[in-house]
Amino acid sequence: MWNVIGQPRAVELLWRGVANDRLSHAYLLLGPAGVGKMTLALDMARVLNCSGDEVPCGTCPPCQRIAEAKHADVQVIELQTDGRDNDDNAARDGESVKTRISVEQVDEVQHSASLPPFEGHCRVYILNGVEMLSISAANRLLKTLEEPQDNVVFILLAIDESALPATVVSRCQRIELRLLGVGEIEASLIERWGVPTDKAKLLSRLAGGCVGWAVSAAADDGVFRRRDEWLDGLLELVEASNERRFGYVAKMAGGFSRNRVSVQQQLLTWTGWWRDLMLVKLDCTEAVTNVDRRQSLVEMADGYGLAEMRASIESLRLAGKRLSLNVNPQLVLEALMLSIPEKGGRLARSI
Repeated sequence: MWNVIGQPRAVELLWRGVANDRLSHAYLLLGPAGVGKMTLALDMARVLNCSGDEVPCGTCPPCQRIAEAKHADVQVIELQTDGRDNDDNAARDGESVKTRISVEQVDEVQHSASLPPFEGHCRVYILNGVEMLSISAANRLLKTLEEPQDNVVFILLAIDESALPATVVSRCQRIELRLLGVGEIEASLIERWGVPTDKAKLLSRLAGGCVGWAVSAAADDGVFRRRDEWLDGLLELVEASNERRFGYVAKMAGGFSRNRVSVQQQLLTWTGWWRDLMLVKLDCTEAVTNVDRRQSLVEMADGYGLAEMRASIESLRLAGKRLSLNVNPQLVLEALMLSIPEKGGRLARSI
């Protein structure tokens, strides 16, 4: 009754610890967003508090309360979304109050972790995005991990462990979640969530191995609408003059100030398109991601060589990296626009 999909090694490691009474007091689950870290963490919370005959049963009161986020002994700690962070280090570093897990949040965990379980067998603390701990919060968490309490388990979730203090990582049992194959995601979308076959086929390829993203996208038509807008925009830009390209840049740069993640997703969508063009050029059409636009890919690939396709992918990756380093978005995106070749390998037409 584990809900996580396609992570047999991780499940085996956790289950073995429970079965052999060799449970670690802290686990670090690693993997990209949407790969299943939170699902696995909640599965573990159910295992530790389930009152059914087969653990985790998913139907007993503790399992149900955990699924409904109502269990008193299972807490999920995430980034602050309101209020002020009084962490002096975060303030000195110029951190936004919405980008760090604060000292106050960790202090609350420390206090409640010192108390016995209220309604279950074990207190479970799931810290989502621990790479976003403020400096002081990380130090407080380290002290808690160094002095573990009985019947308390910490499950830390992170995308990139390099952003975590090595001392925190060393106190945890590290479990890395793998990216799922296209077939695994497609089958789970159809069989478990009832997604129509054509939609599941496309989502499984767009998901990049992260089934959680695919499940969320299946229920959000905005994902497809934005993708279509981004791809249509790219197809217009390859035929556009510099004047039109710079006009597009102005809109993108304005959007970046409001939603950085969306612009980065747009660049990734464009990167996927150029990758698909390379696959078509290499007669690997069946492996393309944008399966609903296969004919457009075939037609467009005729106008480009592999060198231009590779250069476009590199330009997009470089732009994404520069934006993440807070380089002026207007300049970054203008340089990107000038690097987009027209069919036949030419750069944009002059104004």
